[in-house]
Amino acid sequence: MSIDTDTARRIAGLARIRVEEADLPGLAGELSQILGWVEQLQAVDVSGVEPMTSVTPMALPMREDTVTSGDMRDKVMANAPDAREGFFAVPKVVE
Repeated sequence: MSIDTDTARRIAGLARIRVEEADLPGLAGELSQILGWVEQLQAVDVSGVEPMTSVTPMALPMREDTVTSGDMRDKVMANAPDAREGFFAVPKVVE
């Protein structure tokens, strides 16, 4: 797929970036190359490849999902710079 300067200008506008008029042909060429690489990737047969979440296979250690401690509101609130009625108090940001 080939991108022309008008399309590059529109993409720059949608991305909210300012591109000088003289730089649009170069941007159009770079975007065309990127789309060419994507087309090459789409041509690769990956039907027998399992998806992976990491380049190295690893299993994370699991722990029991149990409550370890609770009822610490007073200790937590002691660290707050401003607490009212058992909650953190923050400055108003919306008027």
